[in-house]
Amino acid sequence: MFPIFRKEISSFLNSLIAYIIMAIFLTGMGLFIWVFPEYNVLDYGYADLNTLFSMAPYIFLFLIPAVTMRSFAEEKKGGTMELLLTRPLTDWDIILGKYFACFLLILFTLLPTLIYYYSVYVLGNPVGNVDSAGVAGSYIGLLLLAAVFTAIGIFASSISENQIVSFVVAAFLCFLWFAGFSALASLSSTGAWTYLVSQLGLDYHYSALSKGLVDSRNVIYFVSVIFLMLLATRLVLESRKW
Repeated sequence: MFPIFRKEISSFLNSLIAYIIMAIFLTGMGLFIWVFPEYNVLDYGYADLNTLFSMAPYIFLFLIPAVTMRSFAEEKKGGTMELLLTRPLTDWDIILGKYFACFLLILFTLLPTLIYYYSVYVLGNPVGNVDSAGVAGSYIGLLLLAAVFTAIGIFASSISENQIVSFVVAAFLCFLWFAGFSALASLSSTGAWTYLVSQLGLDYHYSALSKGLVDSRNVIYFVSVIFLMLLATRLVLESRKW
């Protein structure tokens, strides 16, 4: 796994992809938090980061597929996939190496947003008047959501050799899993059915974590979806033997 991980990280850092991704995310979030009317903290009048945690998932819907789309699609198109599969590496080594490399890039992209937390902390009246537990829970939720989107993106990249197709499929699946179940639940007038369907979506569990209460059930849900998507990726790679 580690040779693949190092190779992917080196590939990211030796290209403009990592730097462009970071610049787009941080610039977009900075504009929403500090500049755009009705969204920025200064006009809102409350020391919190609700704007960051409400807007970041929708930016991730496009940003993370842009990171993952090349993972397997580039290997297939360049003809290096067969060479990679002949090395003494298991399918899981290849999948996890690429997965953790992509997720680490997203993690590095999120780290500078801690400056926003410090800024809001200082701007509070009195200083420090911010829901730190809620912020911590929201960060955990955002990281888990990013981990799920990365797993979906890896899967989408494994089913096509065209990076654009992989991007579109990943963005669609991420949006469907994040907001699709909530939209479907809103169509039902039966309370029990609405609650059950909404629980299947990422939005429900992400919102629960954003309240600052880290429930093991929500964490297990995210981990289960990640495992499911990575398992689906392995089945795609394994299909070459059929």
